Amino acid sequence: MSSCDAPGLISLADALQRILADIEPVNDTLDVPLYQADGKVLAQRIESPIDLPPADNSAMDGYAVRVEDLTEFDRLTVNQRILAGDATTQPLNAGECARIMTGAMIPPGANTVIMQEDAEVADDGSVRFIAAVNEGANVRRQGEEIASGETVLDEGRLLRAADIGLLASLGVATVTVKRPLKVAVMATGSELVPPGQPLQSGQIYESNSQVLCALLHRMGCDVIPMGIIPDDPQALRDAYQQADTQADLVIASGGVSVGEADFSKQILDEMGEVGLWKLALKPGKPFAFGRLPNSLFTGLPGNPVSTVVTFDQLVVPVLRQLAGVSGDRGRVQLKARITRSMKRRPGRLEFQRAVVATNDDGHLEVTPLGRQGSALLSTMSRANAYLVVDADVAGFEEGDMVKVELFDGLLS
Repeated sequence: MSSCDAPGLISLADALQRILADIEPVNDTLDVPLYQADGKVLAQRIESPIDLPPADNSAMDGYAVRVEDLTEFDRLTVNQRILAGDATTQPLNAGECARIMTGAMIPPGANTVIMQEDAEVADDGSVRFIAAVNEGANVRRQGEEIASGETVLDEGRLLRAADIGLLASLGVATVTVKRPLKVAVMATGSELVPPGQPLQSGQIYESNSQVLCALLHRMGCDVIPMGIIPDDPQALRDAYQQADTQADLVIASGGVSVGEADFSKQILDEMGEVGLWKLALKPGKPFAFGRLPNSLFTGLPGNPVSTVVTFDQLVVPVLRQLAGVSGDRGRVQLKARITRSMKRRPGRLEFQRAVVATNDDGHLEVTPLGRQGSALLSTMSRANAYLVVDADVAGFEEGDMVKVELFDGLLS
């Protein structure tokens, strides 16, 4: 387990280990047509019902030949013309070849395809070949990509567009997937106002739930927007109870710090088992996680950037495990040269918003955005990567090689 030098703080690695230890995936499944399966989690292993390709076929426009005839005959006679989709049964005899198109079945007796650029056609239609080829050239063999009965995709696969095309090429029309997760999202705070309404003195527009709902939609979740819940114990209690009856996961932003008006912790303790943690993470120190009677609960900090970072680093792994997704998320971490020096106070793992680009020499450079406040959501909008700063690092000098984590399809 990872350790953290900051007293009383939990490292990101330890927090994830504790959170994910007891999460069981949902078991409900549904059958969906292939065109609706993108982004869903495969609930059953799929084995190929056919060979792919289903028969030997040509990889080129050209001529199907018996390679042994190329040394026996100066010219070959064309005995047939085969297009993709033709069901050919006419064999090649000695001294014969077949005009063939890409994807067409190889006729019986043929074992090689010579591309048309290497053929000379005489006035009588006979063909002479001007390039040497090996047996099997330009032939896609039956089952060479996938054999019948071979495992194509495993249970837990998060289906992508290429997977959909692959399954279609095997004749699969429907797949069994995990049902989408139901996620309730609420923002807490009496100072919050929905976009589109006039602001009164002391109020601010609420953005966290908008960001969270957008991210959850990208992950294929069924989102239950709960709106803004004021800092009122009964209103909070009613909202949590309602969300718990409808959702697999309840996400609240705000109300997980130690302020006098943060009633959520007390109410959540009454309803279930929820722990308030202090993470060795910047931005995003306060974080709550636990169980309500029917659902899991995560409480995110109220500052907008902290909300996004804690969702990205902690809630996304929860959702993936709850949905039964197998394998790692596949975050891409690279080394890049930092374009300016920076100083900071060590103690917490930090995800600074940054822009990664390729310089004129073709090398990666990273420029951390000048203002890193956790309330500045504009920095997430402008960034395309995190500058990842380990907890014990006090800063960098211009030109140092540093660690960056590119935004994946969720954030970009």
